[in-house]
Amino acid sequence: MSDAGSRPRLKLGGHLVPGLAAVALFAVLTVVFLGASFGEAAGFPEGASITASIGYAMFNIDIEAIDATLVSAEGFVVAFVLIAVALDVAIDAAVFLAKREGEDGIGGVLTDGGREIRETLRGGDD
Repeated sequence: MSDAGSRPRLKLGGHLVPGLAAVALFAVLTVVFLGASFGEAAGFPEGASITASIGYAMFNIDIEAIDATLVSAEGFVVAFVLIAVALDVAIDAAVFLAKREGEDGIGGVLTDGGREIRETLRGGDD
């Protein structure tokens, strides 16, 4: 018995183009990332308070008049506000998805004070 029919064979054709494009893109990105040079690391001054700087920037308070250890934080405020909006949308979506309509859901129990369940458990009206 020959195993020639049971061996895997490479199918050549147009369906290989996306895979070859992905490999080529990976090679280009590898060359770019390995060849990239980064400048000297820049940090904040010693004792700088980023949290206080963000707070002052949110309320548009002049930081030079307050303290010399504060840094300009307008870029941080933009990121802070974007994250706050994204979290607010997530919470609103969670509340919307958790809300049940009708009396058979948990919403009916909360609005009637649990009377229906209490009556069911006790077997009738008191």
